Amino acid sequence: MVNFWTPQLLIWVSSISFLIPASLGFDPVDNYLIDCGSFANRSVGDRVFVADNSSSYTLSTPQNIVARTSVNFSSSTSDSVLYQTARVFNGISHYTFPIKEHGRHWIRFHFFPSVYGSYNMSKAEFSVSAQNFMLIREPQFEGGSVVKEYCLNVTADELVVTFTPSANSFAFVNALEMFSLPDYLIPKEASVIGLQGDNRSLSGNALETVARVNMGNVTIPRQNDTLWRLWVSDDVYLLHTNLGTFVSRVSAVNITGRPEIENIAPLSVYGTATWLNTELDPRMNANLTWRVDVDPGFEYLVRLHFCDVVSTSTQQSLIFNVYINSQFASHLDLHSLTSNKLGVPYYMDVITRVSASSLLNVSVGPSTTGASDPHAILNGLEIMKINNHRLSLDVIDTISSRSSRMKIAVIVGLVVGLFIVLLIAMVVILLFRRRRKLSDLDSEQGAHCAMYRRGKFHTMDNEHYSGTPIFSSSNIGYRFPLVAIQEATDNFCESLIVGIGGFGKVYKGVLRDEIKVAVKRGVPQSGQGLKEFWTEIEMVTQFRHRHLVSLLGYCDEQEEMIIIYEYMENGTLKDHLYSSNLPSLSWRQRLEICIGAARGLHYLHTGSAKAIIHRDVKSANILLDEKFMAKVADFGLSKTGPDIDKTHVSTAVRGSFGYLDPEYLSTQQLTEKSDVYSFGVVLFEVLCGRPVIDPSLPRERVNLVEWAMKLQREGKIEEIIDPSLLGQIKLESLKKFVETAENCLAEHGIDRPSMGYVLWNLECALQLQGNGEKPGHNGETSSQVQHVDSSSTSLPTAEFSVASVGELAGISMSKVFAQMVKEETG
Repeated sequence: MVNFWTPQLLIWVSSISFLIPASLGFDPVDNYLIDCGSFANRSVGDRVFVADNSSSYTLSTPQNIVARTSVNFSSSTSDSVLYQTARVFNGISHYTFPIKEHGRHWIRFHFFPSVYGSYNMSKAEFSVSAQNFMLIREPQFEGGSVVKEYCLNVTADELVVTFTPSANSFAFVNALEMFSLPDYLIPKEASVIGLQGDNRSLSGNALETVARVNMGNVTIPRQNDTLWRLWVSDDVYLLHTNLGTFVSRVSAVNITGRPEIENIAPLSVYGTATWLNTELDPRMNANLTWRVDVDPGFEYLVRLHFCDVVSTSTQQSLIFNVYINSQFASHLDLHSLTSNKLGVPYYMDVITRVSASSLLNVSVGPSTTGASDPHAILNGLEIMKINNHRLSLDVIDTISSRSSRMKIAVIVGLVVGLFIVLLIAMVVILLFRRRRKLSDLDSEQGAHCAMYRRGKFHTMDNEHYSGTPIFSSSNIGYRFPLVAIQEATDNFCESLIVGIGGFGKVYKGVLRDEIKVAVKRGVPQSGQGLKEFWTEIEMVTQFRHRHLVSLLGYCDEQEEMIIIYEYMENGTLKDHLYSSNLPSLSWRQRLEICIGAARGLHYLHTGSAKAIIHRDVKSANILLDEKFMAKVADFGLSKTGPDIDKTHVSTAVRGSFGYLDPEYLSTQQLTEKSDVYSFGVVLFEVLCGRPVIDPSLPRERVNLVEWAMKLQREGKIEEIIDPSLLGQIKLESLKKFVETAENCLAEHGIDRPSMGYVLWNLECALQLQGNGEKPGHNGETSSQVQHVDSSSTSLPTAEFSVASVGELAGISMSKVFAQMVKEETG
């Protein structure tokens, strides 16, 4: 199928291809190239950067400060010639560019943090903004040149770029590029991973280039790109280099009738690739994965470039899957997408959110359908950060340690003398007056929280706002004023974020009476919206249970969608299993957490006239309090169950990939057994300590459920156990736990147990584990093997299968269940 060239020939072809000048067919209408601080024009390849005194734009700055470095830059074909001089700003300064063509524009800033005369640029502290977007805030320079690239949709007749130095510091820039882009380069919208059919508009967003990668282990310099982009070789991002084969066949690229494709990416990108070749070992099941450092808490536009320059015939299939982090992104039949022509470029855009991790993984791997040859290919990758709701592309509330030390020094200096005494007195007076102004609001808010905790009813009505209680048979919550929530969260300080989900961000807050709360703040562009906001409030007010997270109130002022919950000190179960560096949970802890979550779900299913179906059961929605007691959370997708004469609720499929009930997915018929299936997935997560979908693993291990069930059938279940649990689990407890998970994952809902039966079996597994404990290898405790006699065979009244009785034959049931914890419903 593939004619792979020798490494020497690949290197020769790659070298020759870069001697061919790029087809610079794009001529931007707006095109500003500035060599900042220079008094003469400089050529960089075929582009000319003008001296920093051009009349085509306006520079407004308090002082005209330019600086020159002593470093010798001799190359005339590299960006390095731009680093001989710099423009320095000692106050707020503006570049104002007239705009002839509205639409997408690129802005590139070139920085070289060296010593320029009396200025050490590595110590500069400043921010850069444009069009109300915060582009850069207190950059951290760590040697070498830095190029920062941004994309703005300019709709005005001028664009103002503002440099703002921090107190007692300065700003600088070595070169600046600002030019218009083809209107087809950046999509107007893109699909969001994990939300089927949901497209996200990008027309009003700013973007920052995080990574631009060329596959095939070849770097493409700016001179070979029509838009002067640098494409970095993928070898520094590729996780397992032994799985990929680097290919270069630029001559095989076919762009007949599509000359604009060279502005999407150079032919050298589509002509080089990293190829997952399983021809030598057809049994090899693996994915190619590239890992990129990113800032958590942002959405990212991910563009993937494909071009089959490897196959010799379209009769040979090239079907494979694409994954972003642990989520399925696309199932690609590349030949079908390119009209069954070889060498035709194709690219796709998706949006993903990175919550807690600082890494973004992109993977391609063989299709799991088995209908194609096990191959996969990727030619290029671009990752662009999307601005957050604060119109920022930087972490606004993060203050560098360097800046902190400077502020401390300023404060220490101010302490000296009578002036600081007067200043403190003024501050105290202002705070006192403000406190008195808000005293009524404060006392009523405290009364609400206190009355809420005592179960009393109250309606607020004063000059500030009217508070409305939420009444139900078992619970009451309050409409909080926005000002109280802003105060509790330090005006939604980014450093207080404890989680990010489809609805929005979750902040840790502290009310004035020192009550800790979790503040769940929706955003207008979130996957969930107003309907889910009210659904969650209405659902949670219907019940109150120790294993369900309690609602304290909500806020819908100024179009905000905010829900206030009790704060869960130990975060999510997911965080303690695999997505953080938290200490590993012992087996007994994991059993108790599963039991607590099962109690909460069982109460949802049976605690009212109609069942409540959670519809999004997953480890990220099981929260842990300060004592590691589990509570089920996030009821935005919850649904009231069927009437007594009905078997199901017909509804659109919603939930999380990897946890969805396959029967619900195919029939759109929702029952409580859909929650049971999702909980079965969670049980295997707990046992294995790994994500449900992990595309970085070999193909047969990507899907946790498929892998676990396969090994269970082969009698090798011990191979999937979390290594941190080795030596902790008693065999009887393991068997009962795995049997429970397996029953939950039955293909048809009618064959799955009720949540009550699941709860009973988990309590059984806990009792089989025993109470005696010994230190585990990680410092946790584990149950010791204890002798159990067979003098009694009594069983408690409950649902129980013949197979289960057989497995427990010879074990004293009276001792096993002597101290079984009964289900709690209040």
